[in-house]
Amino acid sequence: MKAIQEILVEHPFFAGFAPEHGQLIAGCARNYRFDAGSFVLKESKPADSFFLIRHGRVTIEVSAPGTEPIIIQTLGPGDIVGASWLVPPYLWMYDALAVELVRAIGIDAKCLRDKCEIDHDLGYDMMKRFVPILAERLQATRLQLLDVYGKQ
Repeated sequence: MKAIQEILVEHPFFAGFAPEHGQLIAGCARNYRFDAGSFVLKESKPADSFFLIRHGRVTIEVSAPGTEPIIIQTLGPGDIVGASWLVPPYLWMYDALAVELVRAIGIDAKCLRDKCEIDHDLGYDMMKRFVPILAERLQATRLQLLDVYGKQ
């Protein structure tokens, strides 16, 4: 059985992370399991963690009353779910649904924000890693909007 710190170091998101930063983050981490059909994140709820997918698939969705959700992206092993923990007021901006059994490492957002505030090198490294994820999600949303509204 691997320790969480070992799993974090092996995850693509943390490749090249300073060992001392890995130890700090591991102190904020724990294992999660989401059954198929359960929500990993729910729009407008507190963004209190982010998740590193180890197994399974998760859809990032946007919903409106009376309509089917629009799937923005499907994520799998090696991907990150949740970036709203970085942006006040720290509320999820979309839903994330487990489409099959998902095993993930969850990182407590407040714990990590506090550690980033103390260790600015850690904070800068986290920001450098999350900005591309935010840009990727924005681009995926843009493409879905073009697909949905470009057909009219």
